[in-house]
Amino acid sequence: MQEHSPSYEEALSILKEFNSSDSLLKHAYSVEGVMRYMARKRGEDEEKWGIVGLMHDLDYERYPEQHCEKAREILSERGWPEEYIRAIVSHGWGMCSDVEPITEMEKTLYAVDELTGLITAVAIIRPSKSVADLKAKSVMKKWKDKSFAAGVDRAIIEKGRTMLGVELRDLITDVIMGMRDVADRIGL
Repeated sequence: MQEHSPSYEEALSILKEFNSSDSLLKHAYSVEGVMRYMARKRGEDEEKWGIVGLMHDLDYERYPEQHCEKAREILSERGWPEEYIRAIVSHGWGMCSDVEPITEMEKTLYAVDELTGLITAVAIIRPSKSVADLKAKSVMKKWKDKSFAAGVDRAIIEKGRTMLGVELRDLITDVIMGMRDVADRIGL
């Protein structure tokens, strides 16, 4: 199949073909929102970054043991550009993929993926149950509590933050801002 730039509608359709879990879809929308925010901030292609964020866990619900590997297969069969596929696969670097994040888009996805989970967990326990009034300071407090959101791999976030050359507090603020853009879609 000939390579083509995917539309948002196509991406969303494929995502929903392979995912029915409300929590996984909300996670996809969270990462999409953050990637769009980061692209705007850096003067990059917001649509491309957003689609990559949306699709990063495409294969996780159906093929958790082949995460990232199956995404490459599914998207290659549909003629997706290697740039998109490589970025999606690179977010699993060191866990389920040996594709190291190299581009800004890849490094950003790697850094923000796990962090959206931590921020979601912090938002849920707040009286507002929202990211609208969430500040980096509250997330930083919970960052130190390793038993809070224990499934969030802080070492990956730290590695991604270092790759991007940004302070943790600044990255957290950016992720919160990106999640605010999609707060209605993610229920926060």
